[in-house]
Amino acid sequence: MTAPTPGVPNWVDLATADLDDATGFYTELFGWTAHVSGDDYGGYTFFALDGRLVAGAGPLLGEGQPTAWSTYIATDDADGVADRVEAAGGKVLVPPFDVMEQGRMAACLDQAGAPFSVWEAGTMAGGEVFDVPGALTWNELTTRDVDGSIAFYGAVFGWTARPNAMSDVPYVVWEQDGRTVAGMQPMVGAAWPDDLPPHWMIYFAVRSCDESADLARALGGRIVHPPTTFPMGRYAVLSDPQGGTFSILQSR
Repeated sequence: MTAPTPGVPNWVDLATADLDDATGFYTELFGWTAHVSGDDYGGYTFFALDGRLVAGAGPLLGEGQPTAWSTYIATDDADGVADRVEAAGGKVLVPPFDVMEQGRMAACLDQAGAPFSVWEAGTMAGGEVFDVPGALTWNELTTRDVDGSIAFYGAVFGWTARPNAMSDVPYVVWEQDGRTVAGMQPMVGAAWPDDLPPHWMIYFAVRSCDESADLARALGGRIVHPPTTFPMGRYAVLSDPQGGTFSILQSR
């Protein structure tokens, strides 16, 4: 097992109202295979691409919890991250706990209310393949509090923020020790509904944005934002049949 780099997003999973239906949707959309854990893990499902882990999914854990994808940021000290989250003005929703021998995790909110999780690896390191069609390729914080987020994630993970000069749309790239780890999209303008909360968006790589969007719709999903070309390629925002929102990216 290769140890994940602390401070780098390295896992995503879906909490869903219908795990069986979600499994059918994503395996058809991305060519994943599904591997269901035993009863000790509540039926948690691991998705693999050509035998390598790419994502997970499980049932909703509480009444009123929405179907949603979660971003996990790697750490070698989940308890320390939880302490820094509270000190930086965030909130620890689920204090650090052991997931059997697989690892240790915590669920948090940043200072603006965007949820994220952290993963301290045990026997499960996280994703095993990235940046190829069907795998995670980008994680992006979408928020109205840009300055507060720069301070928060800098204090919690040591990230620095670099404005992106490749586009006319305001954008920030997160870096850690000179390595690009994620992005931040300011929620500026009429395109962002007032009732849309801050969140982490995940992007899966695809060979054809248009074909994948059409397939998602044919499988019962919805196209939230149609395929659009931008300097890095072509992307679309989709939702699965239960309302779990995610993006796809056809890179240049």
